Amino acid sequence: MTTTTNVNSNTSSSSSTVSGLIGGNGSVTDLFTTLLVAQIKNQDPLSPQDPSQMVSQLTQLSQMESLQGLASQASTSSGLLSSLQVLTLGGQVGSTVQVQASQIHVSGEKVETSFTLPGNSNKVQLVLTGADGKEQRIELGALNVGANSYTLDPAKLGLTNGDYQIRVENADGVKLPVEVAAQITGVRLTGAGQAVIQLGALGEFDPSAITQFKGHLAS
Repeated sequence: MTTTTNVNSNTSSSSSTVSGLIGGNGSVTDLFTTLLVAQIKNQDPLSPQDPSQMVSQLTQLSQMESLQGLASQASTSSGLLSSLQVLTLGGQVGSTVQVQASQIHVSGEKVETSFTLPGNSNKVQLVLTGADGKEQRIELGALNVGANSYTLDPAKLGLTNGDYQIRVENADGVKLPVEVAAQITGVRLTGAGQAVIQLGALGEFDPSAITQFKGHLAS
């Protein structure tokens, strides 16, 4: 009877400790250790726990601590990399870059575009799709294989201000990506900690969209 009373008392005390750790936001390591100690204290003296099981549990504890450390280091490294990226890009404010864009914001200013054709084409079109889903196809004529450029003039084309999806199509109907050149006017971090660059009125772009740095243009 005495043994039973002590075990129940220890169990109650251990349960209270565990509850306190959980309620007090204790670490997972502390909780694991408390449970392990409680298990040892409350084991049946006539049938003690297999030592190999205890070693296995201690190994799991060590692995868990290592994983927690790696997760913490990864989070810290990610934050440092984002900060370094912002500082680096911040030094490029005022310089001109070329970015691959599937969407641009038209505000009346001319937009310098470029694209690469996989082969000669007797018919090339620059396709703009507005927010209403309507397409406007601009005939660029016959163009040769390789790099080509086109200056998009919203006023001349009668484009209203707004967001447009942009792409190029050749005579075979193959859709090709478009790059635009613009000046970096700002850099910021999003709520998720990701850096984005502001290209004037064209909008915001992910730094990974940059295909070329053209430097500061002479005034």
